Amino acid sequence: MADDFNTDDDQPTPAGAAYTGGDDQTLVTKEGLKKLRDELDELKSVRRTEVAQRLKEAISYGDLSENSEYEEAKNEQAFVEGRILELEQMIKNAKIIAEKKDTKRGKEVDIGSTVTLQNKTENEEERYTIVGSTEADPLDHKISNESPIGKALLSKRKGDIVDIAAPSGAIRYEILNVA
Repeated sequence: MADDFNTDDDQPTPAGAAYTGGDDQTLVTKEGLKKLRDELDELKSVRRTEVAQRLKEAISYGDLSENSEYEEAKNEQAFVEGRILELEQMIKNAKIIAEKKDTKRGKEVDIGSTVTLQNKTENEEERYTIVGSTEADPLDHKISNESPIGKALLSKRKGDIVDIAAPSGAIRYEILNVA
């Protein structure tokens, strides 16, 4: 379950509902929010200054109409400023993913859950953490709640069998554990 998150005081406040919100809502873990803030700080305090220095240097070369250094610096400045705006919006609309309570039938898979699966097709055990799309990193076994596997696992419990349509064909998983 996600909580409304006031980024000014870092205190979650109960939302009273699951994460059905506006399209601008950013579902993140506390760790993910810290990464977003760190990237924003880096862009504002380091990259912005570096780009401004490159622009100043490029301008000093004279004729801007044929100055490739100036064009590169302007493009990088646009990228940095765009990313700063994007990060500020994501942080402003952040919803912290809270632990979901166990039910009588066991813990349900939700955003923030770590799920151990038995791939019945290849007889291999796999482990994933379900995260919001901004934190997804398949190499670190963090999959988005919007991915085919993530969608299929949501609201399932230990012992459930899940069939997932993949480009290579259907894959069958058994949920071994939900943490």
